Amino acid sequence: MLPTTRTRLAILTLTGPAYLWLALTIFLPLAAMLALSFLDRSPLVPKPASFTLGNYDTYFSKSFLWPLTQWSIQLGFWVTLCCFIIGYPAAYALAKRVKGRWREAIFLLIVLPFWSNALVRIFSWTMVLRPNGIVDLSVQSIFPGAPTVDLLFTYPAVIIGLVHSYLPYMILTCYIALQAIDDSLIEAGRSLGATRFTTFRRVVLPLSLPGIVSGSALIFVPVIGSFMEPRILGGTKGPTLGMYIEEQFTVAANWPLGSALSFVLLAIVLIIFGILYPFLRRQGGAA
Repeated sequence: MLPTTRTRLAILTLTGPAYLWLALTIFLPLAAMLALSFLDRSPLVPKPASFTLGNYDTYFSKSFLWPLTQWSIQLGFWVTLCCFIIGYPAAYALAKRVKGRWREAIFLLIVLPFWSNALVRIFSWTMVLRPNGIVDLSVQSIFPGAPTVDLLFTYPAVIIGLVHSYLPYMILTCYIALQAIDDSLIEAGRSLGATRFTTFRRVVLPLSLPGIVSGSALIFVPVIGSFMEPRILGGTKGPTLGMYIEEQFTVAANWPLGSALSFVLLAIVLIIFGILYPFLRRQGGAA
């Protein structure tokens, strides 16, 4: 049945303000940054700016920017993978195993990191991962004379900090997808002679794929552009393209170059998702 004019008007009235707000707060700043990326000087400079493609050419002419991009993509991959390995089983347990007040208590623990400032959480990891930190003291108490555990200013430290920050996204999105799976489908698979693993592989995992994809996107996209965690926990061992972009805005005051590199990073993300989309669509159709 086609919606009536009154129904369409009601839908527009309810959704219009939200879409208008999203358009103003997302597309308007992006349009301003896109225009800024084609200028030859920052608006802070009291001289008229002119159109140029030099900011985009800088990405291809400066050889050190490509390794930064590779490291950023690798960082996004490893953080997303770690969040999936840790978060999916936790989400499955919450959706299919844990009931009642225990579920509420675990949910509280999951969202607890959001109650504290991100900067405080990151700096707290420096107290844990440094020499004579919590990890080092724990190892020394269990294994006296063991080598000093110094993870601060290393690549693993950056991954640990980012996984801690973004793991709740994977758990919550996977939980929603798993919770929507009818238990009768699982019982039907078991009644037809399928093992637990086969039922999980053929029924649960395909049906929960939308939650996995959503969680991966919510994690991968911000991680490859992250700069705060790599700067604090990684030091010189965790440079990313996001750190270089942040420096263009805050240190070098080269806003056009920072804007151009931001859109290059956005284009890389869109290309990656464009390559993966046919596979994800095929898997979703198979489900």
